[in-house]
Amino acid sequence: MKIAIVGASGAVGQEFLRILEERPLPIDELLLFGSERSAGRTYRFRGREVAVRLLQHNDDFRGVDFALASAGAGTSREFAETITRHGTVMIDNSSAFRMDTDVPLVVPEVNPEDARNAPRRIIANPNCTTIQMVVALQAIERLSHIRRVHVSTYQSASGAGAAGMAELEKQHAELCAGQDPTVDKFAFQLAYNVIPHIDVFTDNDYTKEEMKMFNETRKIMHSDVRVSATCVRVPVMRAHSESVWVETERPVSAEEARAAFAAAPGVVLMDEPAAKAYPMPLFVAGKDPVYVGRIRKDLACDNGLTFWCVSDQIRKGAALNAVQIMETLL
Repeated sequence: MKIAIVGASGAVGQEFLRILEERPLPIDELLLFGSERSAGRTYRFRGREVAVRLLQHNDDFRGVDFALASAGAGTSREFAETITRHGTVMIDNSSAFRMDTDVPLVVPEVNPEDARNAPRRIIANPNCTTIQMVVALQAIERLSHIRRVHVSTYQSASGAGAAGMAELEKQHAELCAGQDPTVDKFAFQLAYNVIPHIDVFTDNDYTKEEMKMFNETRKIMHSDVRVSATCVRVPVMRAHSESVWVETERPVSAEEARAAFAAAPGVVLMDEPAAKAYPMPLFVAGKDPVYVGRIRKDLACDNGLTFWCVSDQIRKGAALNAVQIMETLL
């Protein structure tokens, strides 16, 4: 089996390398691709050094079975035909193809069968906030159809890539030294602050990030569920958190929900409030599952439930989900 990583030097590309190193996949050859800035760098994989090739419009993908791409929507659109024309399946982490009707949008715990219907040989990886939410929602959907979701996200700096994490670190260091903080990657200073603004605003005053959660959830779950989101950047280095409220067709008790979460694939139940056991990004960063806790009946709606979930958005929210899609096809 021959695998390629496109965008190998980025935060998700590096996570691809770590995950492929950890998992017992029969990889005979690994190719790495990147921009002019990263071409020529070498990374160690299974005992040998692999050099990053410049991504070009040529036949470098001939014989490649799967390409794991995380190089941005523009690059994905430009190079999709080059990557797939010899039969390679492109699993794309960008937003380029997510809502295309002939491109499946897949979370293996929810809709694995969709991955097998990819006429363009492109499979889209959903947005990180959507992935962790639908993994949790699927457990409730099996009990009763979900009509509505309200969600507030608490998204870490790593959602903006390696540059976002570096800027948060730099801001803390500058502020501690009595200096003005560098503000470049985010709209405002993130250190000691929260920013209720991720991605650009659309005509309805929701951001594109918030609209992704509406549209992608419906496509993945094949559902008429309506999702209203507020996405917030918080000064956390890694792992996203979400406060989720759902309204189901029939009342679902907290006990039923706990049992469903405990049995759900990809979910770890962490819900013992008396013992202060609930998910937090400090302890979830670097781990694979979606952690769920703070499960309660909603006080404002008879058919309502509310819960808290946390997941590492570079792993399950990006690189791991893409690798799991590949494993589903294998």
